[in-house]
Amino acid sequence: MNDRPPPEGLEPVIRNAVRAVIVRDEAVLMQKKWSESRGTWYTLPGGGQDVEESLAQALIRECEEEIGARVEIDSLLCVADFYKQRDTAYPSVRHLIEFLFACSLPATYRPVSGHHPDKHQIDVVWLPLSDIPNVELFPKGIASHLQNLSTVNTPAYLGVID
Repeated sequence: MNDRPPPEGLEPVIRNAVRAVIVRDEAVLMQKKWSESRGTWYTLPGGGQDVEESLAQALIRECEEEIGARVEIDSLLCVADFYKQRDTAYPSVRHLIEFLFACSLPATYRPVSGHHPDKHQIDVVWLPLSDIPNVELFPKGIASHLQNLSTVNTPAYLGVID
């Protein structure tokens, strides 16, 4: 059990989020993002689950929007709690439950942004697993787990990631 106090400004609603972990040739498919204030960072494709949408439906929809392809969902890899800082009129924190799924794409897939890319998304790239320690990932706490996720045999609970 986590003895940390809840973050200040914590919103009262918990939101489910889904992420696709797609590994090919020792690289993971990532969204490349950029903003003037933050520079460059990388995220796994995925996003929030909508009402009356299954986790699988959410992941398929999000990937079609962000990476321009329909993923094949292979298995649940892990679940984690994440407290996301929100830069809104009144800064707050949103509690997300992150579901990371091993997914695959057709062998012919080439990285491309989908029809509705994320805010700040500038590209979709194959990021070599060996480069993970040298780039900024969001959430940061996933970096230490990402290199091992493709070999997970049973779903794992990662606890709170930062």
